[in-house]
Amino acid sequence: MSALHTGVHVLSCPTRWSDVDENGHINNARLVGYIQEGIYDLFCHHATAVRESLFPSGFIIARHEIDYLEQLHHRPEPLSVRLTVERIGRSSAHVEVNVCREPLTFMRARTVVVARDRESGRSRKLSPNERRFLSAFMSDRVADRLAERVAERVADRVTATAERVSDRACGDSVVAVAQPMAPAQRTAARSGAGVGSSRGSRRRVRASAG
Repeated sequence: MSALHTGVHVLSCPTRWSDVDENGHINNARLVGYIQEGIYDLFCHHATAVRESLFPSGFIIARHEIDYLEQLHHRPEPLSVRLTVERIGRSSAHVEVNVCREPLTFMRARTVVVARDRESGRSRKLSPNERRFLSAFMSDRVADRLAERVAERVADRVTATAERVSDRACGDSVVAVAQPMAPAQRTAARSGAGVGSSRGSRRRVRASAG
């Protein structure tokens, strides 16, 4: 049974006597099953996912990264399988799953879930509705971090644009100074400063000879 929490999807999942191994605790491999039950409940049984026909061809589990934190024993109290979305890619969602029984967290997993294409059986691009659905399960911490990243990217783009504009302005100034003189200007320069300098040289030579 799933429960409603802001920014998190929670599945209430009982342990089973058959999950207990010879050491008297829930087998680690069975804990992976709890993760997948939580993911299936979110992607396939959530009311919004059912109403909007999201993930019509199911999904593919591309990766599990698991930390086993505490030994889990079979008890009447159900587990809380808590799911939050850490990141949404082009075709995938990175989901954090915590398997808890208050006050302990027994296992934490990071799972990559990929949307499946019906015809090819391979990954496909997430639809806008699916992205909107998954974003509702991002925690405030993750949402704040994403907002900071977006703000940093915008600031970087503004800075880069300002630098390009500044470089272009400086380049235009250099080109304007380095432009060649027109033919008339070159003629005036030769007939002006150049001739004057030659006459001045002759006067100095005559004065020295006298």
